[in-house]
Amino acid sequence: MLDSSPDPWGVRRAENLLTSLEGVLSARVVTTPLGEVSEVHVLAQAGLQPKQLVRNIESALLAQLGLKVDHRKISIAQTADVRPIEVVEKGVARDRAMRRAALFESLFVSPGKRPHRVLITVGLSFAGRTATAEEESSDTPRSKVEAAARAAIHVLDQLLSDHSVALEGAKIMEAFDREFVMVAVQGLGGREAVLLIGTSEIKESAERAAVFAVLDATNRWAEARRPT
Repeated sequence: MLDSSPDPWGVRRAENLLTSLEGVLSARVVTTPLGEVSEVHVLAQAGLQPKQLVRNIESALLAQLGLKVDHRKISIAQTADVRPIEVVEKGVARDRAMRRAALFESLFVSPGKRPHRVLITVGLSFAGRTATAEEESSDTPRSKVEAAARAAIHVLDQLLSDHSVALEGAKIMEAFDREFVMVAVQGLGGREAVLLIGTSEIKESAERAAVFAVLDATNRWAEARRPT
């Protein structure tokens, strides 16, 4: 799932920009409460000239983001043969994104067999397997959100062969002048059930947000139970 948390000072944009520079393995930008850049920490490959790298960082921040950062606020660390865990994670980030817990594949909302009914079909994939599930509901916003969440739960239940999940509830809520779908899911595995909460902002449709809220709730729980 995509990271939708606020980034008022553009810290993530700056860090993403710096890690795109040649030789930069990871970057961390620290800001003051007013949003001014106070520190820039960069981990770079061995063999690069630190002064040139600092100039490259200054130029990139100014040209791309309009940030003028004093070179004295930029610290450079260089790695040799042993890389820290942050670098290892960055090196396999794309591979891990493809292996994350359950991934969204498809969502279809079609007319039901009776008037004022709809059929919601959700497709997900997990650990190289793909499955779908259908749920029929009345053609009302609340019912469709619950049906989409139930369909997503049923798919996960198929894909998690040694564990199970159950939907406690799904609802549309308002916060920060936006609408969200919030779901509560029971993760069933081992001796105890775990209550998992997930949310997703409604953008394309409430049904789609319901599916992503289920994924948000179950992502870490399901990833920990991925077959080895």
